Amino acid sequence: QVRLVESGGGLVQAGGSLRLSCAASGRTFAFVGWFRQAPGKEREFVAAINWRGGSTDYADSVKGRFTISRVNVVYLQMNSLKPEDTAVYYCAADPSRWGSRRSEYEYAYWGQGTQVTVSS
Repeated sequence: QVRLVESGGGLVQAGGSLRLSCAASGRTFAFVGWFRQAPGKEREFVAAINWRGGSTDYADSVKGRFTISRVNVVYLQMNSLKPEDTAVYYCAADPSRWGSRRSEYEYAYWGQGTQVTVSS
């Protein structure tokens, strides 16, 4: 059974940091990504990592502030947080090696989400 379990969300002041974790199990994945969805908005791409090679990709809005990495779990280190980063953050994974990995439709498996709230 495939499972993706996120943790690490919470409330933080603007300028602060949080680290999200995604524990994936049940099969081998080629890519793991993070997406977020703010109230009243569509789900958007945040970052992705190639599990084997370690190459990464970031949305322009988080580039230079967020870092995605993996050891046995996938982490999203979020620094210099802004109120506009407030959203439910989702971990997603897929076994395919193809695609841009920026679309939510390219991911077959999803976690339950973790809330990140940044106060001003």
